[in-house]
Amino acid sequence: MQKNSSIRRYEDAIFAPYAMKSYLSRGRAHAEKEHPYRSAYQRDRDRIIHSAAFRRLEYKTQVFVFHEGDYYRTRLTHTLEVSQIARTIAFALKLNIDLAEAIALAHDLGHTPFGHAGEQILDELMTPYGGFNHNLQSLRVVDVLEERYPDFPGLNLTWELREGIVKHSSAYDTASAQEDLAPEQMPTLETQVVDIADEIAYDNHDLDDGLTSGLFKERDLQRLPIWKLVCAGFPRASAQLDDEKRKYLIIRSLINLQVTDLIAQTHANIARLKIRSYADVKKMKTKTVAFSDKIASLREPLRDFLKEKMYNHYRVVRMSDKAKRFIRDMFEVYNTNPRELPPKIQKRIPADGKQRAICDYIAGMTDRYALDEYKKLFDPYEKV
Repeated sequence: MQKNSSIRRYEDAIFAPYAMKSYLSRGRAHAEKEHPYRSAYQRDRDRIIHSAAFRRLEYKTQVFVFHEGDYYRTRLTHTLEVSQIARTIAFALKLNIDLAEAIALAHDLGHTPFGHAGEQILDELMTPYGGFNHNLQSLRVVDVLEERYPDFPGLNLTWELREGIVKHSSAYDTASAQEDLAPEQMPTLETQVVDIADEIAYDNHDLDDGLTSGLFKERDLQRLPIWKLVCAGFPRASAQLDDEKRKYLIIRSLINLQVTDLIAQTHANIARLKIRSYADVKKMKTKTVAFSDKIASLREPLRDFLKEKMYNHYRVVRMSDKAKRFIRDMFEVYNTNPRELPPKIQKRIPADGKQRAICDYIAGMTDRYALDEYKKLFDPYEKV
């Protein structure tokens, strides 16, 4: 696809043979003249950053609703952390950093307001109408819902970027099948890197936010093998650090431990599986980018701890249930009387169907917008 010879020479010189080169891309759904000094994946990245859906991630939350405090992670800060970790891993493995970064920046574009609670209730409400999956919604955002160009709908991203969105999978996300994106094939190594970077970022920033919020204390974590392993390597003076500095030291060390292990194990996997090209990657039956057995086993108790102490904490459960009620009530109002939808959304109903148009509208809301909309619909003293 890429015609620029200087970009091709750069990628051949810098990237490993099994990296995805932009000049080997399957291209875009709508043909475009390529840029003179930006690769196809750099253009993908830039289009994502300038999209409305990307900006809205600032006010879409992970676990805590935005008004709980401005020091907790949002979808935007999480996305940036995933991107940073993915870039580091991709660089060490000599993969296409631009593609990995673009997939990381796009991987949560389809997420609803109020974190996974919003996704769960929308999937429930949409079950009779095709369901809801945030990977497929992210693809829908970049293929259809973003309106920025006169010649085509969406952002017209490359095949590989779209594949990376749909096949994104982690402990918290399930890959989706899309017929035109080779569901039977393994995704690129760049996509696999983003999957793991997402898990690393998720687990460690939830530890940070959980400690900050007081949902648990450091002493609660001391029974975890991975926590003990990291702390054992600290100099004795670290015990004298204040809680905030010690927290950042430990979390930074946890991330470093996991990233270092992942890079080493993936190099070993590539050698063992004799992966020498992008085509070899696609033929694999299991993912190549992976932790060692030791670190993988150490991560399990950490995730169990977060589930018990954070995701099932009564404060978080209350927030999640409240969010589900907000979304359910709004959906039912719009479904009963679609004339309450903004005119722009009403215009989509003939082509997309009433329920899918409503779903797109709610999924695109930020937490703040959803709460304001709820008040406009149900508070008799709120201006509409």
